[in-house]
Amino acid sequence: MFLIIGYVVVIGAVLGGYLPHGKFSVLVQPFEVVIIFGAAFGTFLIANPISVLKRSISFTIRAMKGAKKKSAYLELLVCLYAVFRLAKSKGDLALESHVENPESSALFNNFPGVTADHHALEFLCDYLRLLTLGTTNAYELEAVIDQELEAHHEEDGAVSDAIQTVGDALPGLGIVAAVLGIINTMGSVTEPPEILGEMIGAALVGTFLGILASYGFVGPTSAIIKRTVELDSKFYVCMKAALIGHMQGYAPQVSVEFARKILPPEIRPSFKELDEAIQNAPTV
Repeated sequence: MFLIIGYVVVIGAVLGGYLPHGKFSVLVQPFEVVIIFGAAFGTFLIANPISVLKRSISFTIRAMKGAKKKSAYLELLVCLYAVFRLAKSKGDLALESHVENPESSALFNNFPGVTADHHALEFLCDYLRLLTLGTTNAYELEAVIDQELEAHHEEDGAVSDAIQTVGDALPGLGIVAAVLGIINTMGSVTEPPEILGEMIGAALVGTFLGILASYGFVGPTSAIIKRTVELDSKFYVCMKAALIGHMQGYAPQVSVEFARKILPPEIRPSFKELDEAIQNAPTV
């Protein structure tokens, strides 16, 4: 939401400062737009595989929605508590049917926010499955989780880096469009000053668009995508802490407390909030 509001503020500030003294029609230069943004898209395709393009679109939509809220983490913690409570009372093998078919699990279906995040649910079930297979060494499992999280971090970071690279290229591509406009103007040097002035102004719009797009839109979008990905990665780190606590033999409430404490303050439920939610945790 704030991403869209920011876009509106940038456009409003730029046009609001320009329109009282200039004509909007001068800024409407479709060929400049084609040159700048067409070339930018081409450089993106040259530098990145198609998977990064797809993830860039989904990550931008995700950034518009914002990172996961505190309520999502509270639901995750209660879900983890319910999972560990079942494992403590009936053994880790009792989780087998739930992790094999989480979409139809009576346990996970109590937590729609968790099941809606398919990647997070798959991550959790993969490691719970290892518990049902007899994994007992918490340190070895922690090392495996850390390697997977690092791989996720590198893969997700490639998206914001790719977008930032395009943002860095846009001012230069704007200059390319402006130079082409000047070349076109020089071919009409015998025209009256009024015509030449309009042609030069149209050429300079390329530089304006390139710089504005870079620093007003693409650069900030890359930054918010990176911030959103970093915040949402806490969802996985939270699961990791709880899993390791459970494997080390702690009670379910202690395991989820470990997970709660590692969360940043802005998304961390209070001890009281978690305790009250746990008291109402569904049973299977």
